[in-house]
Amino acid sequence: MEITLHREPSNAQSTLGRLDVDGIFECFTCEDVVRSVKIKGETAIPAGCYQVIVTMSNRFKRELPLLLNVPEFEGVRIHTGNTAADTEGCILVGQEIDDMSVLNSRAAFSNLFPKIKEALQDGECWLTILEANGR
Repeated sequence: MEITLHREPSNAQSTLGRLDVDGIFECFTCEDVVRSVKIKGETAIPAGCYQVIVTMSNRFKRELPLLLNVPEFEGVRIHTGNTAADTEGCILVGQEIDDMSVLNSRAAFSNLFPKIKEALQDGECWLTILEANGR
């Protein structure tokens, strides 16, 4: 499975985006602000390609998607939440967006998570993050 996150330019508080699964729109995303220098708990992960697995999250006490080998970050997951205040580098998903957040996050995650788990039964899952300029 190929997941692509198309980021919009960051605003003062967050970075919104669009998530596609195998080329088809799935949901919207919210992340921390993209910064050239990492600020702990306030910076989006670097654009790039990351393998996705599912493991038990100690913090959330449930299975969640985990991104592997993210430079300068550990424990980056895809999970529910609404604003950048709900994440420390992770990717939040939602069915709708407003100026700085995603909405209906639980519904978006409930649609996405089974697709990831099913893909992992048959093979691998990869997430490619593209900045607003397409890189």
